Amino acid sequence: QVQFVQSGGGSVQPGGSLRLSCATSEFTLRYYAIAWYRQAPGKEREGVSCIDSNEGGAGTYYQESVKGRFTISGDNGKNTVYLQMNSLKSEDTAVYYCAADGGGLCGSSWITPPDFGSWGQGTQVTVSS
Repeated sequence: QVQFVQSGGGSVQPGGSLRLSCATSEFTLRYYAIAWYRQAPGKEREGVSCIDSNEGGAGTYYQESVKGRFTISGDNGKNTVYLQMNSLKSEDTAVYYCAADGGGLCGSSWITPPDFGSWGQGTQVTVSS
């Protein structure tokens, strides 16, 4: 069973940085692609970033609006996936979730939140002056 425990997040001014963590198991990191999604108030959940499984080469992918500002990475020693968020904007305000649908590669469909799979508990990110 795939399980995630999220940490990080909080409130920051525009232009600031935050790092989100998604702790899981060695097995999950090795065989499953893991993605970050977010949901802002009144909006649909959307894909932010994805990292292929270690077996899949750990390639990384980003939504266009966060390219150059966000970085996804995996730490095999800590069995954790991180989302480093820099140059934050008010439109980045949302609840962020990590998730896996059981596939080893992000592919082209990762950006659409899966209807099934395993999800973290979510963490609030607020960007406001």
